Amino acid sequence: MPRRPITVQVRVSHDSGYQSWHRSRCPQGHRLATRSRLHGRRVMVLLWLSLTLIMIVIAVAAWQAVQSPVPLTLRVSGNELVNASGSPVRLLGVDRSGAEYACINGQLIDGPTGERSINAMTSWHIDAVRIPLNEDCWLGISRLRSSFSSARYRTMIREYVARLNQAGLYVILDLHWNAPGGELATRQQQMADLDHAPAFWSSVARVFKTDPAVAFDLYNEPNGISWQCWRDGCALPEGWRAAGMQMLVNAVRATGARQPIIATGLGWGNDLGSWLRYRPHDPANQLVAGFHAYNFNRCVTVACWNSEVKPVARKVPVVATELGEADCSHAFISRFMNWADSAGVSYLGWSWNPSGCRSPALIRSWGGQATAYGEGLRAHLMRLHRQYCQAAPCAAQPSGSLWVRYHSAARRTPSRRSTMGW
Repeated sequence: MPRRPITVQVRVSHDSGYQSWHRSRCPQGHRLATRSRLHGRRVMVLLWLSLTLIMIVIAVAAWQAVQSPVPLTLRVSGNELVNASGSPVRLLGVDRSGAEYACINGQLIDGPTGERSINAMTSWHIDAVRIPLNEDCWLGISRLRSSFSSARYRTMIREYVARLNQAGLYVILDLHWNAPGGELATRQQQMADLDHAPAFWSSVARVFKTDPAVAFDLYNEPNGISWQCWRDGCALPEGWRAAGMQMLVNAVRATGARQPIIATGLGWGNDLGSWLRYRPHDPANQLVAGFHAYNFNRCVTVACWNSEVKPVARKVPVVATELGEADCSHAFISRFMNWADSAGVSYLGWSWNPSGCRSPALIRSWGGQATAYGEGLRAHLMRLHRQYCQAAPCAAQPSGSLWVRYHSAARRTPSRRSTMGW
């Protein structure tokens, strides 16, 4: 198309003060080309700014993801414990004894609970801590001083759990010491008592029902009762009534709490032989079998674990909430941990207290120096951590996040348990 010239009148001012008009001719296409070039530059500048903004947003989001780990969540899916995204989680940790007995003796808890003591725990690459509780101290009954029970005791436990969660640790709350009637809770009984245990669990569940990183261990070590009594409760020869596991499950669920519930077997926790037959009904379908493994128990061999524990582990998650050895060695717990790794069973070592390896105690001081017995647990967890780091890049993050990532990576491996010790 031929270019048509356009006429432009230019007004010129002369020195003498009069004005005249001149005509100038310029092609229209030149002006359009200039406009096109300017428009193209604007588009390129806007595109560059948009890409820069997108890159900044992505960088900020990535930084926030590293700085803010995903909140801990624990729930039951089939026979596994999983996190919010469905990745399997095994509870590998320690029992932190002290809150069950110190409040009877004029303290809230035995030993430190601050950041330094928690860092000592996480240096072992644990992901869970079990806290034994005292029924009387929590409820503020049996004429205990309010300075070491009731609201102050509950606040201490709540704040300690929050600090552990902040460090990336799951927490198991355990009814450890109890007593019927007006008797002071200075030890554990054969079973949870009907007088106070349902009220205890109603209160604990209400306090923690919004914390998804907590599990409830209904009673420490049932013993000397039948499986029927274990589930449904019964009258004991001593003259008081035991509360069965079903009543305690109901007490927790009536509060709206939906976290996992651990029901520990008979024989001081070492007998799961009839657990599947008598397991209580949980409307939330979040039931876990609790097991205790010590070298002085009855079920102490791989053959027994295969025949009594593994069938339960095929149906529901199994957590050995207490694992220990009272000979200042770690041959027994090493054998159990190797078996548990292959069976997908969780375990926590008793206990994170400097009270002598024959107690058994894992540490020589609150700084986390291991006893000869504790070294077995520490070395095993460190080895699992190194195996994880070989499978996926390790980043400095809370232990809970690390184990979730480990399981997520392992789950994508066809033979995860045989090749990664899981």
